[in-house]
This record gives sequence, C-alpha cells and structure tokens, in this order.
Amino acid sequence: MNTFIFVFLLSTPGVTAVLHTLRYFHTSSSDVPNFPEFVAVGYVDDVQMGHYDSNTKRVVPKKDWVKDAVGEEYVERLTARAMNNQLQFKAHLEILRQRFNQSGGVHTFQRMYGCEWDDETGEVYGYHQFGYDGEDFISLNLKEKIWIAAKQQAFITKLEWDNNKAMMSYRKYFLTQECPEVLKKIVKAGRSFLMRTDLPSIQLLQRTPSSPVTCHATGFYPRYAEMFWRKDQEEKVLEGVDHGEILPNHDGSFQMSVDLNISLIRAEDWSRYDCVFQIKGVEEDLTVTLDKSVILSNWRKSDGGVVAAVVVVPVLVLVAVVGFVTWNKCSPARCPSGFTGSHTSDTSSSSTGESDPNKETSEEQREMMTLSS
Repeated sequence: MNTFIFVFLLSTPGVTAVLHTLRYFHTSSSDVPNFPEFVAVGYVDDVQMGHYDSNTKRVVPKKDWVKDAVGEEYVERLTARAMNNQLQFKAHLEILRQRFNQSGGVHTFQRMYGCEWDDETGEVYGYHQFGYDGEDFISLNLKEKIWIAAKQQAFITKLEWDNNKAMMSYRKYFLTQECPEVLKKIVKAGRSFLMRTDLPSIQLLQRTPSSPVTCHATGFYPRYAEMFWRKDQEEKVLEGVDHGEILPNHDGSFQMSVDLNISLIRAEDWSRYDCVFQIKGVEEDLTVTLDKSVILSNWRKSDGGVVAAVVVVPVLVLVAVVGFVTWNKCSPARCPSGFTGSHTSDTSSSSTGESDPNKETSEEQREMMTLSS
C-alpha cells in the first residue's frame, strides 16, 4: 500500500492575482485501525473550515466566522450530504475492489471537488474528481461536459455519467454558482484571517557532521512562499540543493525546508552562503547565514556544554483524513486537462430546471449509484 499524505504544493511564486479556493475532500477507507471509515473535510484557502466523520455523524464548523458566513441551514445540508455519501462510499469501495480483482486489505476511495475564484478578474473554475488507492480514477472536464476515465475500470462509469444530463446540469450549477457564492461569503467573513501574513521561524538543522544542512522554516502563512540557498548574495545555488515540499502544520500554518550538501563547500566559504525565505506580500527577505555556531544538531554540544536535543523536522500532521492521495498534488487551475478536469468561467445555470439546487440530494444519489453499474 502506498503511504498517503495530505499535501499542498506551492503555486507559482509572484502571482499577483488573489485566487481563493473552496474544496471538499471525502475519504472512505477499509481496514485502517483506529480511524473512521468515512471522513469529509472542507477547506477554504487551505484553512480547514469544517469536518465530518462516520463516528460523529455531524458537520462541525472549525471557525466561528465560517458558520456565521454560511448559516446553520447550509451546515445542515452539508451534514445530510455527508451522511448520504458515507453510505454510498462504503458500497462503492467494495464495488471497486471487485473491479480491480482485489480481496481484503487497506483500500481507499476518495473524492475532491470544489471551486476557485479570482477576486481580481472574477473568473470561476470548478473541478470534481475521484481517486482509488492513491491514483486517478475518473475526473470531470466541466468545459466539455464529459468525464475522463483514468483507469480501464472507470470506463463503464464514464459512459453512464456522460449520458446522465440531469446530473451534469446539477454538477455545473453547483461548481459554477453555488460553490463560488459560498466561497465569496466565507472569504468576506474571514478576510482578516485568510489574508493575513505570518512570518516563520527559521533554523539550520543537521543530523550528523557529514549530513546536508537543512534550512527549515515553519509557522508561515500564506503558503505562497519560496526558500532557497544563495551564494554571495547574488545567485541561487543549484548544485547540491534538495528542495522539500510545502507542508501544512496542525494550526493552519505551513512549513518547508531546503537542504544544502556541505561536502561540496570548503569550510572557509561557508559564510558566503545564505538561506533565503521569501513570502508573497513581504518585500524584505528573511535570511540565515551558513554558520556552524547556529546549526542545531544531535551530535554537537551547545555553548553551555549540554547536548542539544535530537532535531527532527516535524512530521506532517494528517489533517482529518488518512491523507489526500498523490493525485491532488497540483492546483486544479494548473493541472493538465484530464487530470482534474478543465476550468470553466461559465456561471450560467441551465434553463431546463434540472439544475435546481433542491434536487441536489437525488442527483448526488444518481451519480453515486451509477458508479456501481
């Protein structure tokens, strides 16, 4: 089994547009000890706004301003959706195990859907995708109104869903109208929290005298940040550098690291190297000079003669799910067509009446039932 981690990768630094996201993650799992068989979480701009699991059977808003923005009625609707999905996902997990000729063991069936809104251009993007055991299964191309089967076992589902015009009409309504409107309300209510800038604490770490020196930054927000090693305050160091991913902390902030292979550097040249941290919205860089006296390690004594504690980069906290699979590693607005589905800036609803939001429960049930065909 693959090890699942919930990751948010850095989007392109320097982007001037303010892109807000509302995303829902559903995970159904089998044979995972001490973990709910179904978990649903919602995120706005990478901040967890709500949580549901099969033990509590209740959507719980994580921020007061989120609940105030969407209202109790919307929370109840999300709870009803989650309870329905819990039952459906359990059945479909078994169906998919049969399709893939698998017996017991740990398996996951996951869905990610939501929308993005550019508050400068007004553009709206919607996406909806499913994954099984850490890989793409099927995803929506909303612009073309078709589903993309990533696995042979998903082709029968694609045929059913492509022919379900009512479900497609509802899906378009939700992704291009309801979801963006909810997102706008939440952003407005939580703007002071979502638009804040928190600077990180930065430390140099080293496991052994011959290990690379790790420059580790933690506690920063937002995630639009970059960190690199620089020589002589002029150029980025490319040789002997290993860039880590941006990972979420339990408190909603982020951490990242970048390693420097010191075996390639002469001792007298250490002071020529700096670790540089840059974050969107802050002009001044944060820098730490490569210096043995400031490196934390588990092998060298501090000035006071006490052995420093073992330094371990914090393990990524699994945020309310076993971990969202690797098929969510890129921003939906930047993934190639067929991976998460194409964008659409079309915010008009269908004139047939089939996209009535009051039909959402039945359409969700129809969508999920056809997966079992």
